[in-house]
Amino acid sequence: MSLKNSPRQKAFEILLRIHTANAYSNLTIDTYLQKDNMENRDKAFVSALVYGVCERQLTLDFNLSQYLKQPIKKLKPEVLIALRLGAYQLLFMDKIPSSAAVNESVNLTKSNKSAFASGLVNAVLRKVMQNGLVLPQENSRNYLSVKYSCPQWLVDMYTKSYGKENAEEILNSSLGEVPVYIRVNTTKTTSDELISTLAEENIIAEKVDCIENALMLNKQGSVENLKAFKNGLFHVQDLSSQLCCSALCAKKGEKILDVCSAPGGKTFTICEIMENMGAVTACDIYSSRVKLINDGAERLCLTSVSPIVNDATVFNTKLGEFDKVLCDVPCSGLGIIRRKPEIKYKSPDDIDKLYNLQYLILCVTSRYVKRKGTLVYSTCSLNPEENIEVCRRFLAENKDFVLCDIPNAEAFGMVDDKTLTVLPHKNNTDGFFIAKFERKGE
Repeated sequence: MSLKNSPRQKAFEILLRIHTANAYSNLTIDTYLQKDNMENRDKAFVSALVYGVCERQLTLDFNLSQYLKQPIKKLKPEVLIALRLGAYQLLFMDKIPSSAAVNESVNLTKSNKSAFASGLVNAVLRKVMQNGLVLPQENSRNYLSVKYSCPQWLVDMYTKSYGKENAEEILNSSLGEVPVYIRVNTTKTTSDELISTLAEENIIAEKVDCIENALMLNKQGSVENLKAFKNGLFHVQDLSSQLCCSALCAKKGEKILDVCSAPGGKTFTICEIMENMGAVTACDIYSSRVKLINDGAERLCLTSVSPIVNDATVFNTKLGEFDKVLCDVPCSGLGIIRRKPEIKYKSPDDIDKLYNLQYLILCVTSRYVKRKGTLVYSTCSLNPEENIEVCRRFLAENKDFVLCDIPNAEAFGMVDDKTLTVLPHKNNTDGFFIAKFERKGE
């Protein structure tokens, strides 16, 4: 195989795109690999390299900096990517021969208009190979930041919010393989039947004790080619999102609103809980994303879903009132770092801009809840400013709402004023936040 078509070259191109365009790793990988004829084994290697370099970026840069005379930020992007790829293979991929990791990284510089730096790349990576993983002293302020490749501000926020022990567990859970969880479409099949159906496609699925009708697959990556998926027997959904849907306690025949639904996973689970008997209005501001909801509902044969274009920041008098409303707002995504590792390298300033938007959406959404109705507010973030602080502000200014208990909340994380922060290391889930409100009666 020529270097031009090699997995390392493909990983190099994807990482360069992520680095220069601030692109999401999962979307960029999908875009590049969908139009490539690589074997599945090579595609898996590309994904492992890209995700690995992204999630270990700070650790890699710290180690590379030990042997560079200039600041790492001053390196040409192509040289930096080649160095990171080589260092990741040397430090975190035991099955890759060290000589291959070094030599192929040198070749990448030569094949990507950076031959002038081939000597530098060779020398630095041989130092990394010789000395192995280097970390700061354990009592250093930046020890956890470097060890878990997490910006210091985020380490500090986790520690302040959840304590040092939980903080390190959260950081540790953000690295490594991500489990694939699915939700059984109980309008078509049962958990036991789906397990047998998947076994016919050589996929091992296991029940998850903490969430009914949730299964964990042994398969990593896309499941869209499975017959069971095409036949609408399940959709992919993390346990924390399934828990969020359960908290809504939807019943058959109820009128439900999901104000920020796309791509539709929570809407689908709510419909399945309702046995597809009721009415779920699923909204998004973009028509292209509303189409995703519609396509998913059709695949799952969930006829109770009505996808519409709607702006969650503006009250829509045409919608009317609902028995129950889900308000899963746009957020920083700090709870899904293990799926999108580049999220942790965001600027805190970018996250600060979200609080007022989240509060606005929650306030607008609350107006759709009928008396004695239920409102669930959720994010896939572990930042208290996006979570409990938004809820406290909302309660202070909306006296007709009260917080309700979330069943079995303590098993998933930390409970504060009846709100739940789902800690990822508790049940190997995404980090998440759930608050359940009830609107007072007349």
